[in-house]
Amino acid sequence: MKFSANLGFLWSDLSLPEAIVAAAKAGFDAVEFHWPYQQDRVQVLAALEQTGLPLMGLNTLRGGEGQNGLCALPGFQAEAEQVIDQAFDWAQVLGAKNVHVMAGFAQGYEAHNQFLTNLAYASAKGEQTGVGILIEPLNRFDAPGYFLKDQAQALSIVNELGKSNVKIMFDCYHVGRTEGDVIATYDKVKEQIGHVQFASIPDRQEPDQALQPILQHIYASGWNAPMGAEYRPKETIDEGLGWLAHYR
Repeated sequence: MKFSANLGFLWSDLSLPEAIVAAAKAGFDAVEFHWPYQQDRVQVLAALEQTGLPLMGLNTLRGGEGQNGLCALPGFQAEAEQVIDQAFDWAQVLGAKNVHVMAGFAQGYEAHNQFLTNLAYASAKGEQTGVGILIEPLNRFDAPGYFLKDQAQALSIVNELGKSNVKIMFDCYHVGRTEGDVIATYDKVKEQIGHVQFASIPDRQEPDQALQPILQHIYASGWNAPMGAEYRPKETIDEGLGWLAHYR
């Protein structure tokens, strides 16, 4: 198995270049970001080149308070295009494999159509740059009111859009919190998955014994890309990293 350190959660007290180096020293195979846009991009790129770690992806900006993304919000077309442009600009410079297009807190038919419009815009950017597009359902406990609620909705949107470079970010933690059987859900959508993330369920801490068969199933299904460790360390990061060697 290969693993990517999500630096939105891990080593978040360090600058992004320092966190990249820390992830490499810890033995991760890749990294992924949330919102790197306040960082020195030259230094971030230098750290990626120094460590040789691939960048699995980064997110579009969340917008203002209470939005959590702009791309499914009716009336924010120009702002959504701006954050998509920004994310693809950074992704291209840093060599990121994917951009996660954040939908935001919205519901209904207009939000659905707005999200499709902005995903089509992102898909065109992806065709120009070679960067993939990800969409991610968030569980209702952590993100009540988020537009993407479950894997079935995400799969329906991906199929309706019909763009081969738009895929699902399958987060085992979010699925486990609200959708039940993670393995069965994975099998239903695996053909449209572009990235996998994980954390223990339901506390979102270091991977535990219950998560191991889930990741083993995903790996056995043919998944060979780094899976994203997006968890909140229970104690210090270093004290909780025993799972990394164990899972391998």
